[in-house]
Amino acid sequence: MADQSTSQRAEALIAKMKAARGYIYPEWEFAARQDPEFVETYNRIYELGLGEGKHVSAKVREFVAIALLAFRGGERAGLVAHMQRAMRFGATREEIFEVLETCLIPGGAPTFHRGLSALMEVDADGAT
Repeated sequence: MADQSTSQRAEALIAKMKAARGYIYPEWEFAARQDPEFVETYNRIYELGLGEGKHVSAKVREFVAIALLAFRGGERAGLVAHMQRAMRFGATREEIFEVLETCLIPGGAPTFHRGLSALMEVDADGAT
C-alpha cells in the first residue's frame, strides 16, 4: 500500500511540476519516483527562486535564469525552456533578445551566441 501511495504522490508531483514549468526533465521524473519527498523539497526551492517574488516578478527572475544558463553553457533545452517560461510570464522575444545583448559584455560572445541559438529555436517552434 505504501508503494502505491508513494507512486501516486510522485505522479501528482510530476504533474504539478509540468503544469508550473511547462516541462520537466526526465531525470527529475525519475528522482520524483524514487524519492518524492526530496523532489517536493527541491520543487519548493525552485518555486521560491523562480516564481513571483516579493519585489521581483517571475518574468525578471526568468531573465536572470536565462542569462546564467547562457553563461554556464548548459544544455540548450534548458535555456529554451526558460525562454518559453519567461514568455508565458509575459516576456517578449525582444525583451529576451535585450537580455542576451546585456550578457555580451559580462559574459562574452559565447554567452551571447548560446542565447541566440536558443532564441532561434524558440522562434522556430513558434513560441513567440
